[in-house]
Amino acid sequence: MVLVGLNLRPALSTLAPLLARIQQDTGLSALAIGALTTLPVLCLGIFAPLAPWLAKRLGPENTLAAALLLLAAGLALRGVPAVVALFGGTLMVGAAIGVAGTLLPALVKRELPAGADLMTGVYTMALCLGGALGAGLSVPLADRLGSWSTGLASWALLAVAALVAWQVLMPRHDAATAAPDTGGSLRELLGQPLAWQVMLFMGSQSSLAYIVFGWLPTLLMARGYSESEAGWMMGASVMVQLFAALSAPWLARLGRDQRPALLLVLTMVASGFWLLLQAPAVWRWPGAVLLGLGQGGGFSLALTLIVLRTATSRLAGKLSGLVQGGGYTLAALGPLAIGVMLQFDVGLTVLTRVLLGIVAVSMGFALFAGRNRRLEVDDAGRLLTR
Repeated sequence: MVLVGLNLRPALSTLAPLLARIQQDTGLSALAIGALTTLPVLCLGIFAPLAPWLAKRLGPENTLAAALLLLAAGLALRGVPAVVALFGGTLMVGAAIGVAGTLLPALVKRELPAGADLMTGVYTMALCLGGALGAGLSVPLADRLGSWSTGLASWALLAVAALVAWQVLMPRHDAATAAPDTGGSLRELLGQPLAWQVMLFMGSQSSLAYIVFGWLPTLLMARGYSESEAGWMMGASVMVQLFAALSAPWLARLGRDQRPALLLVLTMVASGFWLLLQAPAVWRWPGAVLLGLGQGGGFSLALTLIVLRTATSRLAGKLSGLVQGGGYTLAALGPLAIGVMLQFDVGLTVLTRVLLGIVAVSMGFALFAGRNRRLEVDDAGRLLTR
């Protein structure tokens, strides 16, 4: 699961440091580049709800293997130096990550029910490590391999390694002994305010994460930093997420609910954005660290809420499909909006205010999603919040 998690972010974070080269070589407009950064996030939202349906028919283990195969194929396709291949490969990796990322919370809750929240922190740390490696190595790989397209395609090797490891080591369960699938339909979930609250928190905090993946180097270059320095600052910020992702579930266990932890990490995100985009340059590295700590903790807690707010692994899988499907669809608006604003030459001050406004909205949803409540199915098969 950790090796799988390692593959779920490089496909996204490797694009941002190379956007200037891609735009120069392909002639794409800022709006088209914005669509390119939005496409994988939108695919996460569109394909995440398919994961429970596929898992029911193929089994979660086989579905995850198929997603890894699609991920490797999409990454390889991005190595073809053509705009249609770049967009097509990006669509494929977005679909693959949407399915794989949705399956992981349910698999964790099934295999390690007592420590599901802590294991969520472990594989979220792997996600953050993959994102950091993607951001930090994308420019050096492109330089070493001779082109940005070859550099992007080289990450297919990591996906193939994860696929082989998963085929050998994945857990195997007899379908005949599986618990019956009763209660917790999509329609019932949509009728539960708690499901909406977790989904909207996931969407609002994820929009900030994908703005960072898609546009942070561009915003830093607008402040006068070089392409290489902007890429390393983003890589350092994502690398710091490792520690926050691993420690956030422990932090969430300290109180009666998760609201204090959620508000703390979101405050770090707001501080990091302001220091990076508005404060004097001497504060850029503390800003990168704060942003990374906040975003790593926020994403880890968002996934942790899926397992904490459900009573069973099946219910966790269904809530994961809803939360990640709706959440990532909402999150896709973030990088698209930044691309539109950059197309119209909106200044950094306005962009910073927009980012801080999204943080404030996320804090509002956190106050509801962080309460100590849980979705469960009663003896009559009805979905309840307790």
